[in-house]
Amino acid sequence: MQIQRSEYGKGLFYGVISYLTWGLFPLYWKMLEHVSSVEILCHRIIWSCVFMFIFFRWAKKYTFKQYISSTKQYLSLLFTGTLMTLNWGLYIWAINHHYIVESSLGYYINPLFSVLFASVFLKEKLNKAQKIGILFALVGVLYFTFDYGRFPIISLVLATSFAIYGLMKKKMKIDATAALTVETLWMMPMALVYVFFLCANGDSALNTLNPATVFLLVFAGVVTALPLLWFGKAAERIPLSVLGFLQYLSPTLQLLLGVVLYGEKFSSSHVVCFSCIWLGLMVYSVDIVRSVRKSKKNIAKLEESK
Repeated sequence: MQIQRSEYGKGLFYGVISYLTWGLFPLYWKMLEHVSSVEILCHRIIWSCVFMFIFFRWAKKYTFKQYISSTKQYLSLLFTGTLMTLNWGLYIWAINHHYIVESSLGYYINPLFSVLFASVFLKEKLNKAQKIGILFALVGVLYFTFDYGRFPIISLVLATSFAIYGLMKKKMKIDATAALTVETLWMMPMALVYVFFLCANGDSALNTLNPATVFLLVFAGVVTALPLLWFGKAAERIPLSVLGFLQYLSPTLQLLLGVVLYGEKFSSSHVVCFSCIWLGLMVYSVDIVRSVRKSKKNIAKLEESK
């Protein structure tokens, strides 16, 4: 029992620190605001790949063949790597162009999109609470579009790309560390070509030889990989329902940073839109808790009957 509690505590710690790190990402990317979003993205891919490759091959001493057994899986990782690149790139661009609030909205919507996609593509049946949650999100987005006069395209692309990414990874069932390493390997050649092109033309941030900028660009790989590894450790130790609640830490921190620290606009349209989505998430989260409790009771009854 003591060991189980200790493992649960470690899992909770890893989960909290991973989501806190993701929530504080705007602070990091803002320090690179003077660098183009595309160049930041390229460095993020390159140095994430280097870090993950070292971690995977030397620290874990595994080979990709243990996890990826077919050409189809490698090609699937090319697709998920493209989705990951789109998500990373748009997020960096949004942060450095004063759309932190809108990006946080995307990550609030994401869990509900994941449920919707599971229903459409995996034929998982939606229960009443999940339907209500998705309906609230739809109402919030529509209200924002008509009242604010602009479709929240950044939010929806971030939510959609990440939801499809999660759906694909669920279907592939590949070790997360191996998958991320291969995904960044697929994307690295284009990233390297672009950075070399910028350097050759004197347009790269590396040409300035500013130590702080160079360090931040290189360290972007570590900053990207570490929370993913922490998340993996958390997923091994604590229930998915607990991780489901912890995931709201990230967009909440982003929202607070956008409004309080960076002074982004939070209009009445934002209030209504976010309120609808928060209500939808509350209904969805309560349903998860009830399902977990019901499952535990059923397991306990089965054990008693044996």
